[in-house]
Amino acid sequence: MSDRVTIAVIDDHPMIREGVVHVLSRQSRFHVIAQGANAREALRIACERRPDIVLMDVHMPGGDGLAVIAAIKAKAPSVKVALLTVSESECDLVTALEAGASAYILKSTASQELLSIVNTVADGQFYVTPGLAARAIVQLRRSSPPAQSKAMTNSGLTGREIEILMAAAEGLTNKEIGKRLVLSEKTVKHYMTSILDKLGVRNRVEAVMAMRRAEMQAG
Repeated sequence: MSDRVTIAVIDDHPMIREGVVHVLSRQSRFHVIAQGANAREALRIACERRPDIVLMDVHMPGGDGLAVIAAIKAKAPSVKVALLTVSESECDLVTALEAGASAYILKSTASQELLSIVNTVADGQFYVTPGLAARAIVQLRRSSPPAQSKAMTNSGLTGREIEILMAAAEGLTNKEIGKRLVLSEKTVKHYMTSILDKLGVRNRVEAVMAMRRAEMQAG
């Protein structure tokens, strides 16, 4: 982590926006180059200033933050979008990930943890608040038919990888999957990395989304 990371903070509440800027200023790696109050400004700033990260709220007056994610990724693909929100809606999370968001962070997150997460995003990784991710996975499985191995046969996943993905789709953690399948947590993590790579997705929520789409097509 050497290069300075430029950030735009977008939130319609000035006090929250200023508070986030203040937290980010604690770390010398971060440089806030722009602020905005709505989705339109988020898109304009992303296109004109090209920050490394746009950190913005989900629901704002004059345009939904979710709707502008895809526009930012289309017009300024190098810009990473991280959502900082009070919304714990599984639907909002899934929509954000499908649109290309790199992170979905709850505003209840402690300031030090926020700094760590933004560092993670800046380094090209992805983040979803763990509890919300698990709920979203469970919701996705409830809205799809029972998992069938044959639905994933064209994905290149091995039988063991399909078994692990199906367990992840139940909302189980790597440790819980390992206990069920008599595997070490490290081995499960290795399998999960392979699963994400083969499916071309970034995290286990998107992996379950891919499985759901395969099931629907097979059904």
